[in-house]
Amino acid sequence: MKKSFIILLSLALLLQYKLWGGQGNFFEVRELYQKLEEKRLANQALRLRNLQLFAEVESLKKGTEAIEELAREELGMIGRGETFYQIISKPK
Repeated sequence: MKKSFIILLSLALLLQYKLWGGQGNFFEVRELYQKLEEKRLANQALRLRNLQLFAEVESLKKGTEAIEELAREELGMIGRGETFYQIISKPK
């Protein structure tokens, strides 16, 4: 009886060691779950960015309005028959 109790106690302690201190322990698994959640959030943000880029590409393929808008915003271009006015305000 005493021998079986010692064997069971030893097995219980061994299992507890594996749970708290061995490879794949409780803390390691919790940290991996946190990293996984961070990666999911990052992937979600990248998916949204990709959708926006795909929409922009489709817009550029279909019409000239998007191209004209990009040229105005990024390159400062003006269209035919338009007059460019630059207003400079005094520094305060």
